Amino acid sequence: MVLESALYIVMLSMIGTLIALGVILCIVYFVGKGVFRSVVQRLFGLVLERLLRDKYSENLMELWSAVSRTSVKNILEISLRAEHGKLIQRPLGSSKPQPHYDMLMFVPAQMARLPKEASTPIDMKVTLGAKAEKPLQIEIPLMISGMGYGVGLSEEAKKALARAAKEVGTATNSGEGPFLQEERDEAGKYIWQISRSSWGHNPQAIAAADMLEVQMGQGARMGPFTVEPYAVKGKAQKLMGISPVETVVTNANIPGINTPWDWPKYVSDLRSEAAGKPIGIKMIATGGLERDLAVCLEADFDVIVIGGSQGGASGSSPLICDDLGIPSLLALIRAERFLREQGARKEVSLVVAGGYATPAECLKAIALGADAVYLGTVPLFALVHNQIHKILPWEPLTQLVWYDSPYKHRLDIPLASKSVANVLKSMALEMEEGVRALGKTALSELGPNDLVALDEWTAKVTGVQRAYPWQDEELF
Repeated sequence: MVLESALYIVMLSMIGTLIALGVILCIVYFVGKGVFRSVVQRLFGLVLERLLRDKYSENLMELWSAVSRTSVKNILEISLRAEHGKLIQRPLGSSKPQPHYDMLMFVPAQMARLPKEASTPIDMKVTLGAKAEKPLQIEIPLMISGMGYGVGLSEEAKKALARAAKEVGTATNSGEGPFLQEERDEAGKYIWQISRSSWGHNPQAIAAADMLEVQMGQGARMGPFTVEPYAVKGKAQKLMGISPVETVVTNANIPGINTPWDWPKYVSDLRSEAAGKPIGIKMIATGGLERDLAVCLEADFDVIVIGGSQGGASGSSPLICDDLGIPSLLALIRAERFLREQGARKEVSLVVAGGYATPAECLKAIALGADAVYLGTVPLFALVHNQIHKILPWEPLTQLVWYDSPYKHRLDIPLASKSVANVLKSMALEMEEGVRALGKTALSELGPNDLVALDEWTAKVTGVQRAYPWQDEELF
């Protein structure tokens, strides 16, 4: 929402500027340069004098002071709360600054170890759920994250994402929406997310999937969520099996899970339906991450997906977006360390999500122990590439892809699919280039020793060497 609002404001500002420029040019032409300069100077002087003389309680600059001590976003959300008196739903997660991967740098090969030639092939393949009878194999370590049909995205958007994933040989995730057969038909590798909703456990979807993912939480959404009758109509409402006139509140827990000791039986029962496919668990990373991971290992999940607090959603309250969980970098370090200490690292696949937007961030996550990375915001914005003129400046870009938008049919599916596929291809190629620069030939060869930290905090958190290995006192 912040990005959308910013773009919207910029576009309006540009239009206003052009109109003002036209008016100014007309005045200059008809009145003359000298008179125009005098008029502008006089008006400027009157405005400035007013601003400098009025007491604060009557001064327009009071708004500047208010914005500087809080933010435009906070003022907007105060207004939305005042208008509706309900939970407000902010799309796309948090804009709150959080520690990420910027203070880590790669150690390229050069003299002691030579870089690889551009023609050297790089093994980018990833196997998820290796201990399952039918592991999920993908060509690149980048997957399209769960963005649900109906509760978030339109059918057009879901089909475009699935088609793009198939083109590049990776997997797409159903998200928390109902099973959409058209999405499955377009996809190559398909992950069905078993959500906490009444439509979450779908035998047809389980049979059609290449991997199952039980959803207990994610970076920007935790606990039950509400589906308003006006928000989901038509096809999605029918597939969800919900009333067109009643509000639906999903469960806080997976049906059948009443205590932590219920998980082993739940996973065991699910395996009979999975028919050898990997079973994963998706959860938000918290300060109690190790306790949650211990339950995951006891339940015998094949894949663990950790969502950092930078993750996004189609809509979630600001408190959930901004103030739950821990950042993705810390989540990865703690999860990988715990699994390694428990001797489970080779048996359980680790997937990370939340705030990953660049090839470098993804490659650093893999060097620190992740097997694959979920991308959400990246493919979401790629969907509307070369199509923004269909919606701006009157609506935010996501109105081209949301299910409840009257403009969703404007999305060109082939063009959107091509754009998403291009983004994933480009990111994978850049990651390959990075692997060659490190003197390696496969993702599996990367490790923490391929990184250095630029500050003490990052070095201590990640366990990688500092870029300045000497002690501070030796600097003087």
